[in-house]
Amino acid sequence: MVLKVTTTTRYALLVFLAIIGLHSILRISHEDYGRATSLENIAAQLSWGSTDLDSVPDEYYMPVETTPPDTLLSRRANATLLMLARNSDVNDAVKSVRRLEDRFNRKFGYPWLFLNEEPFSDEFKTRIRNVIHGEVTFAEIPHDHWYQPDWIDEDRARAGREKMVADNIIYGGSVSYRNMCRFNSGFFFRHPLLQNYKWYWRVEPDVHFHCDISFDPFLYMEDHNKTYAFTITMYEFGATIPTLWDATKEFVDAHPQYVARDNAMGYMSDDGGNSYNNCHFWSNFEIASMDFWRSEAYTKYFEHLDAKGGFYYERWGDAPVHSIAVALFQDKSQIQFFDEIGYEHNPYTHCPRNPDAWARGKCDCEPKRSFDYDGYSCMRQWDRIWQ
Repeated sequence: MVLKVTTTTRYALLVFLAIIGLHSILRISHEDYGRATSLENIAAQLSWGSTDLDSVPDEYYMPVETTPPDTLLSRRANATLLMLARNSDVNDAVKSVRRLEDRFNRKFGYPWLFLNEEPFSDEFKTRIRNVIHGEVTFAEIPHDHWYQPDWIDEDRARAGREKMVADNIIYGGSVSYRNMCRFNSGFFFRHPLLQNYKWYWRVEPDVHFHCDISFDPFLYMEDHNKTYAFTITMYEFGATIPTLWDATKEFVDAHPQYVARDNAMGYMSDDGGNSYNNCHFWSNFEIASMDFWRSEAYTKYFEHLDAKGGFYYERWGDAPVHSIAVALFQDKSQIQFFDEIGYEHNPYTHCPRNPDAWARGKCDCEPKRSFDYDGYSCMRQWDRIWQ
């Protein structure tokens, strides 16, 4: 049978195709508009304070098309990427390294340094080298920097651990966790191999980087007189640090000369320093200058805290110790919030709240689900000191 196509049929077919085409164009335009306005709405509805505060200027970003680091970069900071890991962490360590290499370091070529309280296995070293483009070093932590010191009253420390276990406090019964907190608070920057560096970027096993990082955070901090950078801020478990603030006030009363004039006290305390609101920068991500940790102010502060024994009698974490010290002994302008760096350490994620940063970083995170807007976040306290 031969199908006859009349003039009317042809006309109707053309009209139908035209409508389909117009609908497709309108649908695509609507979806693009929806994506754009959804980001704007997120920024408008969820942001507070100044989302552009200390944002990284355009001149610090690399061009979209880049060449290998050795031929591209005119200068680099004296910096390293630092991971504390055990041999059993190898799978998670490889994941973190691969993610940061892909999102950042393949363009910048900073060296990696891995620390462990025991020698790294051949498997760990081989698998890590397989995913790093440049220099990598593996080192052991000195015994005295890691293990519980002999002068700690073990009976008292054990009683404290047992109480925290009974109270269901995370890592409440762990001595190794306390060793790690004390090491990160007062010893990592003393490691012989870290004496060669000023800057470090702390990277944990099994973390995610959700955005391309096409600028050098080390150089930005160096050029803008920054000391410490964070992406997530939250409340500490008060039961783990019941006497930390009292010990801090005791130190400040004895050494008022170390307190910066324009400090960030308003971030840590809601009553002018009488009490601690438990806000801290989550230190599993931090980019910082080791010159500060090596300074007289921090050295004496750590020695004061260490002598109290709170790392073992309680469960003082390096996050509140670092945060309190930076907030008190540095000008608040020397603390950098890197909104541009999308970062996740399960179960919390920071996703850029600035729509331009989100788009430029080709981020795969969802802004409205960022921990910044969670009730347990201290982002409001941080923004408050800039209002």
